[in-house]
Amino acid sequence: MDQIRGLKRAPLLVLLGPTASGKTVLAVALAKQINGAIISADSRQVFKGMDIGTGKDLAIYNGIDHYLIDIREAGDQYHVAHFQDDFQEALLSIRAQGKKPILCGGTGLYIQSVLQDYTFTAVPIDLPLRKQLEEKSGEELEKLYLSLPKPFDFKADISTKKRLIRAIEISFWLKAHQLPKLKAQPLEALVFGLDLPLEERRNRITVRLKERLNAGLLQEVKGLLDRGIHPDKLKFYGLEYKYATAYLLGELDESSFFAKLNTEIHRYAKRQMTYFRKMEKDGLTIHWLNALHSQQENVNAMCRVLNDMG
Repeated sequence: MDQIRGLKRAPLLVLLGPTASGKTVLAVALAKQINGAIISADSRQVFKGMDIGTGKDLAIYNGIDHYLIDIREAGDQYHVAHFQDDFQEALLSIRAQGKKPILCGGTGLYIQSVLQDYTFTAVPIDLPLRKQLEEKSGEELEKLYLSLPKPFDFKADISTKKRLIRAIEISFWLKAHQLPKLKAQPLEALVFGLDLPLEERRNRITVRLKERLNAGLLQEVKGLLDRGIHPDKLKFYGLEYKYATAYLLGELDESSFFAKLNTEIHRYAKRQMTYFRKMEKDGLTIHWLNALHSQQENVNAMCRVLNDMG
């Protein structure tokens, strides 16, 4: 039953949280209750054939409409400007059907880019610069990024090497160019976040990694390599693909592969939470939910906030 009353047009509902916090399952439970449809804010689930490593369990949706999943071929380029365009198209489609949009994911930059005036997506890609930067370590890139002058409103997500390189690319471009200010109509949005105690988060991440390996993560990555996708491209697609590719190429032994990947996913979850807190400092209000509460408790909590708007 639809529990949202009194709103002429429901706002965009956003559900964010760190990896393994249970975002998608909760979003589906909410969508069932409020006649919603889900827009994925995951920078990797857009790619076809990258299923296990991205946690793309389509069975979870169980009849709920979902968008921005499997919309690009593995090996294609996809960045935040593409996401902004695809998001707007999905949002219009959902509202045209009389359903309530739910943006769900853990890629903070993507979420922030559609909630706030994010004008830096128009900066073009500099392939020669990227080639130079990709040869540097994460520490070297971070030092370079911090040394570059930046506009006060440039709020870069540097949680991964890929995003750090993009932030440097933008910073270099802005040294020689002036970016016109874009005026976007602000979205009416309610943002909820799933907060998980640290020890529980660590446990879930490790358990989930083992499950993905048992489900065939390495076989999935081998299949992508066999299709001709370059190893450097796969390594650029995130931690699971980076370390699985390194293992399959003989660059890591089995124990080192699991230990390094597990550790890096924990670090990534910490960086996600740091970025979400930065979003709050940037002016976004996030209503935090306890991820240990039952799905129904959290669904009811979100519906209460929505109804209070009416």
